Amino acid sequence: MALARISRLVDRQVSGGGLTRTQLSVLGTVARLGPLGAGAIAEVEGLNPTMLSRVIGKLEADGLLARSADPGDRRAVLVQVTAAGEGLHRRLRRERTELFADALARLPDVQAESLLVALPAVEALAEQMFAPDRATTPDPGVAGTRRVRT
Repeated sequence: MALARISRLVDRQVSGGGLTRTQLSVLGTVARLGPLGAGAIAEVEGLNPTMLSRVIGKLEADGLLARSADPGDRRAVLVQVTAAGEGLHRRLRRERTELFADALARLPDVQAESLLVALPAVEALAEQMFAPDRATTPDPGVAGTRRVRT
């Protein structure tokens, strides 16, 4: 519940230029991992092809993403971030980072340190939830956490 509340608060405080949470997520995925085929984006984002096509179309119309033929398979399309999309993605990441840094700075040192120590466990949880079929093993570097084998 706390993570969802934090996510909503961050979304309200960091302007995405009128884009929806789904549009921003797709933009972020392509900016981080692209260029990608639509199938790969759909898998990462958990979107059906029709919805994904609409989202990509909107981002393309806004000049944030571009589609091109896949050189390996001319029937397929690759989606990549444009310079404007990269700029927006970087700005949003910077603003979110500043927001979290400011909030952490206002916490008592012991609480801020506890959150920083917990980040590897939160990352491991996110990985496990994204790919639950992957095997996990204990991470010897962080007590009480599990690391996803890649």
